Parts: sequence; C-alpha cells; structure tokens
Amino acid sequence: MADELTTYAKELASKAKLASRALKGLTTLQKNAVLLRVEELLLTNEAAIIEKNQLDMKNGKEKGLSSAMMDRLLLDSKRIKGMAKSIEEIRNLPDPVGEVVRGTILPNGLELLTKRVPIGVVMTIFESRPNVIIDIASLSFKSGNACILRGGSEAFHSNLILSSLFHQAIEEIKLPGVTKDVVTFVENTERAAMVPFFQLENLIDVIVPRGGEALIRFVSENSKIPVIKHDKGVTNLYLSNHANPEIVLPILVNSKVQRPGVCNALENLFIHKDYPNLAGLLSNLESSGIQILGDTPIQKQLSTAKPASEDDFYTEFLDTRLSVRIVGSVTEAMENIRKYSSGHTECILSEDVSEIRKFQQELDSAAIFVNCSTRFHDGGEYGLGAEVGISTGKLHVRGPMGLIHLTTTTTYVTGGGQVRG
Repeated sequence: MADELTTYAKELASKAKLASRALKGLTTLQKNAVLLRVEELLLTNEAAIIEKNQLDMKNGKEKGLSSAMMDRLLLDSKRIKGMAKSIEEIRNLPDPVGEVVRGTILPNGLELLTKRVPIGVVMTIFESRPNVIIDIASLSFKSGNACILRGGSEAFHSNLILSSLFHQAIEEIKLPGVTKDVVTFVENTERAAMVPFFQLENLIDVIVPRGGEALIRFVSENSKIPVIKHDKGVTNLYLSNHANPEIVLPILVNSKVQRPGVCNALENLFIHKDYPNLAGLLSNLESSGIQILGDTPIQKQLSTAKPASEDDFYTEFLDTRLSVRIVGSVTEAMENIRKYSSGHTECILSEDVSEIRKFQQELDSAAIFVNCSTRFHDGGEYGLGAEVGISTGKLHVRGPMGLIHLTTTTTYVTGGGQVRG
C-alpha cells in the first residue's frame, strides 16, 4: 500500500512539475484569458456547484461536523459570486512575473538584473473550505506556478467540481504547451496519502498547509520540503479605558460574530479595569449572540457568564464563545497577548496615542490593528485579490500570502569577458 501511495504521489507531482515549465512562457493576457473563462464557468455552473456542495453538507451533518466547519464548507450563490469576484480582482492585479527588483552595473562592468520568477510547484493542503481551490489555483496560475491541491474528505464533491471547471477553462483556451496538470487535484483524501508528497523535494518547491493545529503539526513534522505555516488564529483585542465608546460595540460584534468560523475572528478580549459601564457592554455583547466566558470580575458583572479556564484563552473556538479577562493596564494586556497569541492578529481600541504606539511597537504578530475590526486581516481586504492563506511564520511571507508572494527572484548577470581576480 505504501508503494502504491508513493507511486501515486510521484506521478501527480511529476506531471505538475513538467506542466509548470510551460507557464513560464505565458503572457499576462494569456493567463488572464484562462482566469476569465474560469470566472464565467463559475457563474454559469452555479446550480451544479451548489448541488455537489449539498452532498458535502449532508455528509458533514451526518458526520457531526462543528458549526464552524459547516460554515466553512457551505457554498451558496453569494459565495460563488464572491469566488468569481476574487478571480476578477486577481485578473486586474499587476502580473508580478518579470518585475525588475534590482538593476545595476557593477564597477567591473557586470550588468545585474534581478527579476521576479515563479516559485515552481506549490502544494496546498487545506480543510473544509472549497473556495480555496479557486483562490489558490487562480493565484498560482497568474503567478506562473503549477499547484497541487489536497482538500479534506468533507469537501470532496465541491473540490472536485471546482477543480474540473479550472481544467475545462485550460482545455478551452488552448495555450501552447499548457495542460490541466498545472492545477492538480489530489483525489485520495487519506492522511497516509499525504506523506509521500512531503518527500518529493525535487518535484515540489513549497508546501502551504492551512487548517487546524493538528494538520499544521503533521505536515511540519513529516515534510522534507519547506513549509509555510498558516496556523490557527487565536486573535486578541485589548479594550482600553481610553477607547471611543461609539466604536467599541460595533467593532467587537463584527470581529466575533460577523463570521465566527474563520481565523481572523476574535477569540480573546482583555478589558481595562476602569472601562466605563462594563456591565452594559457585556450585556450588549451577549444580546448580540456572543457567549461570554469570563474571569471572576467578569462573572460578577454578568451573571450569565460562564467561567473561563486557562485553556480557553489558548483556544481557537471558531464559534460564538469569547474568552474575556479584566486587566490593569495596556502592559498587562500585552503580557496576556504574548502568552496566548498564535501570532495571527492583535487589536487595540484606544484614543491614547502613547498607548497605541506601545501596543504597535512591542507586540510581534502578523498584523496589529488599531480601532477597527479584526475581520479585515484578509487577502481580499488587503487588496491582494485573494490569498493562499495567512502565514503566521516569519520567513518568506507573513500575513496574507498573495500573488507576489508566490514568486521568488532570479538574477541575470551579463558580462563582456570579466574574470574574478
């Protein structure tokens, strides 16, 4: 069985590697033509996509998937149109391939020209969210990369039809040398089937896992290929006693319940002990559908609040639960954030400039927000069109991984007979 899985992985990765070579010669217009056709196919096949997605939703319900997983799994008319809109935005972005990063002539006369080039073959492993198929395939294709996409079994039917639409567009546009292998969908959803891919460092250039903590750890521990981690989002917010009361409730509610099952949704709230009308705020949060898990002072202010354990503050709930704690200062809030944060998103609500500056300068995360919803930590909201994911690591890319982050550089050196002394 292990030999069969190894052969399976090598076959798919080899085809993707070969297919990636043809992408290097494509013009921006040629790449955009394929993306436009995918966009059109998404809209004209909406009913078929929803029908396949309903099979996954039915199976997910029978398997007892969490509300967060079910929300991520769902494809409806609005989300399909959103995927099409993402492709449109990617089409309209500047093509990073060929961009000159540095050009200079050295004292010895050598001409150096450093340009952006595709990474090569990018493998992405993801859970539940079928829109990832379209986002990553589009970003990869526009940046000249082949991609290998491995989704979870819970979204199999949705992933299969979405990848087939991309294949259809490639076959219809008929670009020179370009085959459907530039978007490779791994149909085998067994966990054991992933491991052989991780050993193919000569065929796959980078692996991007996005999902739960267990998935990230599994990939990191088993891969010989560089891994860009898109880890969990334990998102934290400090509510200062100097915050503008007019913006507090809308931001907290939007950060938590606008879409609780995503990585940029708020999980931990730290409130200054002198914040005015704390009881009223907590009551309004509860009325907005938020389940408060609080420390002792919070429970005294809101009788329906449940006790928050230490583990709760480390947890990415991905639902309407919110861990809340009272702190004595911005410094204490930051100590808590450093302790519990996954390095994804931190936020402060305050009008105190020195407090804001301290928060920004002394914390270390992919994004630090001031006086706005944490839900803006997103590739689309950042103007990247879409994202491969949100990286919580520090190498190559941090935060939303967009089009430009799927490139590396090559330096072209031209001389006239120079030799090194």
